[in-house]
Amino acid sequence: MSGYTMEPATPMEISPRVLPSSDQWSPVLAVPAPVCRLENFLGAERAGALLEYAIARADDFTAGTVVDPLTGQVSRKGRDSLVLPVTSEVFSAHLADCLPLVQEVLDHRASLTRSLTVLTAHGEGGHFGTHTDASRVRDVSTALSAVYYLHRRPRGFGGGQLRLYDTVVNDGRARPAESYRTVEPEHDTIVFFPSSAFHEVVPSTCPSGRFSDHRFTLTTWISDEESDARPDAQPDAQPDARPDTRLSRTAQWMADAAEGTRPLHDAEGDHDGAMPVALPPSDPATRLRTNGN
Repeated sequence: MSGYTMEPATPMEISPRVLPSSDQWSPVLAVPAPVCRLENFLGAERAGALLEYAIARADDFTAGTVVDPLTGQVSRKGRDSLVLPVTSEVFSAHLADCLPLVQEVLDHRASLTRSLTVLTAHGEGGHFGTHTDASRVRDVSTALSAVYYLHRRPRGFGGGQLRLYDTVVNDGRARPAESYRTVEPEHDTIVFFPSSAFHEVVPSTCPSGRFSDHRFTLTTWISDEESDARPDAQPDAQPDARPDTRLSRTAQWMADAAEGTRPLHDAEGDHDGAMPVALPPSDPATRLRTNGN
């Protein structure tokens, strides 16, 4: 017992005279980027084997690059990381099996049929400045990005968190916000988010300097490149004959904000050398669901 007499609270009215007058009401909308994070994505055995593979290929990594959206010039501006283009049937199968659940969580309706994947390594000072993944996909409004994390335990690096920036909408205009949410790079976890989201990798430290102590990821961009181009689209087809791929309002705002980072001209290939591979159909026996059926 507190010793105080409990009495009912009396509601008070705040008079308009107490508050300063305002000539205009103009709120700013800040929309967080949708995100879906899965733990134990590959399982201990496969995650460990993949990590050892990455470490063993140290000599095959090259410097990661970026593309200037206006000039199309490839450089390392704003990025310090190592990359190795890869493909993996096992990883693609895991992606395919979890995508129905991921799309449900993210309210994502577009078709996803192919992916580009690179192994990345961040050591001392490794970072990737604020950007979108518009240079990786033809239609940034419908693509998803995924980052799968790997590292030795105990962790041999510090920092390296992923920042996903909100989108600010004011007077009908969308732009990246200063606010963000942070994703920790935990071993054998994967995070999915719209490729239109502004994001960055904060600088990492690696006191030992050993490659095996780096922050490793499999970074993947998932899209439907064939339907993006749609050279044989049939605009007169009945609306109910096609799946509902309309963008959600959030996706449209994010796409609008990312438009300025999309390269003006399609590149001949990925600037880090990643090769597109088709995603297999998801397996009903292993497909992740929310209802457990």
